[in-house]
Amino acid sequence: MEMWTNIVIGFHVLVALVIIGLVLLQHGKGADMGSGFGSGSSGSLFGATGSANFLSRATAVLATIFFLTSLGLAYLATNKPKSAGGVLDAAKKETAAPAVPGGEKPAADSSKDATKEVPQAPAAASKEGSKAKDVPQ
Repeated sequence: MEMWTNIVIGFHVLVALVIIGLVLLQHGKGADMGSGFGSGSSGSLFGATGSANFLSRATAVLATIFFLTSLGLAYLATNKPKSAGGVLDAAKKETAAPAVPGGEKPAADSSKDATKEVPQAPAAASKEGSKAKDVPQ
């Protein structure tokens, strides 16, 4: 699937560059407008309508191909095969402790728990409330 994505992206960029070149080569309709005011022998203000030369037809075909490759890239990007999990799922599996039958903790964990200091609960607050002397500095 990854290979097809790279091929379609390469073809898409190539078509886009050719379209840019064809558009820049074409003669714009606005260029003939000055001839309509007496400086040329044009029959209409914007030139002949309905006539399409090779450059305009090639641009239309390449624009259609460009839109089709855009749709193809959108399809390839949204329909990737789902993997079993991501990087974080794999990390969680590695760090998870193996289950011991009977609900007992593994021996390695119980030795660590015995050496840890258990924090003591704070003493009950007096009825007077806290004072400045009770606040640690």
